[in-house]
Amino acid sequence: MTKHQKRLSVPKSWPVERKTETFTVKAGAGPHGQDGVPLVVLLRDVLGYVDSRKEARYALSEDAILVNGDAINDEQRPIGMFDIVAFPAREEYYRVFPDEGGRLALTEIDEDAAQSRLGKIEGKQQVPGGQTQLTLHDGTNVLVEDDEYNARDSIVIDNDDKSIVAHFPYEEGALVTAVRGNHGGKIGEVDAIDITPGSGSNTVGVSTDDGGFETIEEYVVVIDENFTGDDE
Repeated sequence: MTKHQKRLSVPKSWPVERKTETFTVKAGAGPHGQDGVPLVVLLRDVLGYVDSRKEARYALSEDAILVNGDAINDEQRPIGMFDIVAFPAREEYYRVFPDEGGRLALTEIDEDAAQSRLGKIEGKQQVPGGQTQLTLHDGTNVLVEDDEYNARDSIVIDNDDKSIVAHFPYEEGALVTAVRGNHGGKIGEVDAIDITPGSGSNTVGVSTDDGGFETIEEYVVVIDENFTGDDE
């Protein structure tokens, strides 16, 4: 298996220039699957805090960088949608949030907002003991006692004790952001959810300040107004 990643073939969500050089860093194993961006890419290509993987390894060895509240020591650790990247010594905190076109970008937030992260529920199932297991967009599994959560809802997880601190149902009137497709990065309210017969994807009509758009429901994530960056 190759250790290299050609820039021209990286996912469209990666915030890298594709034609400046041939190769970039390949993401390691971890959350977010193929969409995860190696941490060193954010440190070097987006923030400009390091010039090389060697410098990134040194910073990580000092426990200077936290992802979702945990110190990270692997510069290839995949970073993806709604992750919280924190630099406590700098008093800098960022949320990974899709910008126009669905490309991942860093939105600066305050320390309080960095104490929790958003997760989209991709699936749920009953497990032995009567609990329900929720599977989030990044592969995280969360056990809950009640059954009030549904696929495509969003939850907010505390980075310290991993408890659920907020729940946003996927329904008409919900505030959503498109994370893929032609409308990636746009934010609006769900006007209508159209059920498609058979195995096709349901479509969602979303109203925005400049009109609206329609996309498939896999491309939208329910968010809270505090996650848009407008109030931060």
